[in-house]
Parts: sequence; C-alpha cells; structure tokens
Amino acid sequence: MAIAKAERLMNLALCLLGTRRPLSKRELRDSIEAYVEAFGPGNGATGSDDSFNRMFERDKDDLRELGLVIETVENLDGEVGYLARRDSNRLPPITLDAEEAAALGLAAKVWQQARLAGAASGALQKLRAAGLPEDVDPYGSHGALEPRIPVHEAAFEPLMLACRDRRPVAFDYRKATAAHPEQRHVEPWALECWRGHWYLAGWDRDRGAERVFRLSRITGKVRSRGGRYTAPVPDVVTVRETVASWAGEVADRSARIRLRAGAGYPLRAKATSVRELGDGFDELEIPYGHGLDAWLVEFGPDVVVLEPAELRADVVDRLRAVAKG
Repeated sequence: MAIAKAERLMNLALCLLGTRRPLSKRELRDSIEAYVEAFGPGNGATGSDDSFNRMFERDKDDLRELGLVIETVENLDGEVGYLARRDSNRLPPITLDAEEAAALGLAAKVWQQARLAGAASGALQKLRAAGLPEDVDPYGSHGALEPRIPVHEAAFEPLMLACRDRRPVAFDYRKATAAHPEQRHVEPWALECWRGHWYLAGWDRDRGAERVFRLSRITGKVRSRGGRYTAPVPDVVTVRETVASWAGEVADRSARIRLRAGAGYPLRAKATSVRELGDGFDELEIPYGHGLDAWLVEFGPDVVVLEPAELRADVVDRLRAVAKG
C-alpha cells in the first residue's frame, strides 16, 4: 500500500510539474493510471467521483506537505485547474565558499565506510552541478588526519532511519551481564559514536525510562513498530554523557578492587593507584560511579571487589544472575 501511494504521488507530481497549463481534476484523473484503476475514467458516476475527490485532495495535501508548490487556477469557464510551476519548485542558487566545501568534503569522508557513502557522494555531485566553485575539491586532502567513523553493526542503518522518522522499534538485546538476549521495545532518539562504539539513546517502553543501548549487543534484526511516541523527545539528546554516566565515567567516590596481574588493562588505565600484592593479584583504587558493577562483571574471576560493600553486593548479584541463566 505504501509503495502504491508513493507511486501515485510521484505520478501526480510529475503531471503537475510537466504541464504548461493548469489541469483539471478530470484531466488528472484520466492521465494517472492509479486513479483510472481505482475509479475508472471521469464519466460522472457520483460514487466514484466523490471517492476520487477525497483521494485527490489528500494526495494534493500530501504533496504540499512535502514542499511542492501547487497553484490553483480558475479559467474563464469557472473550471478549476492545478499546476506546479518549475520556477516555484526550484531550489535557489547554491554558493559555497572554500571552508563550507571543505566541511562537506570531510563529512562525506567520515561516512565512506558506511552504506551512506553513496548518498554522500551523490549529494556532493549535485552541489557541484548547482554551483560549487570549480577550484574547490570537496574530496581533496585538508590535513594529515582523515576522519573516519566505522560502522560495522547491521542495526545502524535501520536505527538511523527510525530516529529520523520517529518510528518505534523492537530488537533483541543482550546485556553484558546476561546469558541470553531479551526483547526491547524502544522509541529511538539519537545515535552517537563514543570511544569506537555506536550507542542508541531512546525511551524503553517496557521499563518506562530513558536507556542507552550499545549497537554491538543488538542481535537479530531491528523491527519497526506502529504507533506514535509515548514519551517526549528531549531537545538535546546527550548520548555521550549518558553512556559515560552508566559506564562509571562520572564518579565522585572511589572503589578498591583486587585485579589479577596481567589482566584488566582498561581498569588499570582508570586506576588512581596500583599496589602489587605478590599473590598474583594487584590492588587498585578506581573511580566509582553508576554502572561500575556491570563493567566489573565483564572481567569475571579476574576481579574481586574489596570495598565499598554495596558495590561488592551488586557485583555478586549480577554474577549470580548470569550463573542462573
């Protein structure tokens, strides 16, 4: 149904853009195959005329919402006609200076490893045709470092489109401390790359709260769900700050742990102090913030929490949950 409607709207737009004179409803009805198949030619049948008029008005409103400027013209006989003048539906001349062109070129390079590379390249080619300065190469080198954002997760593209279209989704998600994935129903807000990993921020319908999901832990396909968003979308979605908070990056206290020698290098990088114990373990003091228990569980038997007691209890609870499956 969606494809049929899109095709019908496209044909109507082409008719309105291609005509040199206003076309009446009857002429449009007889010219567009979808209208003829649905209602037959404009032969004056009252029932079909009413149905056609309702569909035509909806289609016309949809095209206007998409940005097409449709004029209504009444001729000397009082008959109403429609057309979309090309000069009214043409973008204004585009002029870019060297800095703006360089920014666009860098943006295109950023996405060269993703499936958006073709779209980015096509957009720059259109800008070149629309007036991009000939002496500016948007693909040229603009520094010793070349920005890249790798996108390997299959969930990236459907989630990106869902964020753009404000469309709820469902997917199977495996938490770091869980043995099996579970289904999540999410209203996606934004995607962001942080420390080499992609994260999705959105509203978790099952939990009734904001959540952040790491794309590499999404298993299977991302499935679209009908209906509108049930929670307001924040004006600014701070994915990075939320992830940092859940990862224990935002901390106002310290925790003391035992860490097996030669293991847990990410923990060692965060440690404010390290002391060798001589029994194959080291004692570390690390920042303690929300979500640290989930991170420590990932290191399994290489980590033993010494203090505080509530952190030790949280880690033990998570390990028991994993053991139970």
